[in-house]
Amino acid sequence: MKYLASIAAATFLSVNAFAQSGGYALGDKVADFSLKDSHNQPVSLSDFANTKTVALVFTNNQCPYAKLYENRLVDLANSYGSKGVQFVFINPGVGSGDGSETLADMAAKNYSFPYLADEGQKVSRQFGATKTPEVYVLQNNNGAFVLKYKGAIDDNPQLESGVKNFYLKNVLDEVLANKTVTALNKRPTGCLIKAY
Repeated sequence: MKYLASIAAATFLSVNAFAQSGGYALGDKVADFSLKDSHNQPVSLSDFANTKTVALVFTNNQCPYAKLYENRLVDLANSYGSKGVQFVFINPGVGSGDGSETLADMAAKNYSFPYLADEGQKVSRQFGATKTPEVYVLQNNNGAFVLKYKGAIDDNPQLESGVKNFYLKNVLDEVLANKTVTALNKRPTGCLIKAY
């Protein structure tokens, strides 16, 4: 009986942890969405129709991997903003229950780009995001956003100086130059998004 209970518990946890798999495939047109930012103001994907590219990063303030990547992502946002790339952070852990993050926690970050609360995880499920941090690069094709890349930021979450493959940076360069994206889907390293 204990054996069956163990199997049932393991199955439940696996299904719950991976409940958000699926989502958009590379080359798919991404539907517009709207979420509240850290100041409780609505922000939609369509608000960025004048940008060349949008880099959506599913992240939060509690995951150790997200903390390791925070400065790298802010640096990329600052470097690529003038080139027509809009960074947007999306937090799938806001309002998830005990110990969850709040809009005030998000606002304390004071980023120069939108930081959105995905309460109810509708957008996380829409994209199939499973980890934080996980990035999705969307190319603006005459007002319609097309998914060009999803996955890891680079190949070394622990040590920035040890990075050999800068996946996100390279993808942004290729998309901006209208070249074929060479890194298609690199599995992200991070904290599992807990579905609620």
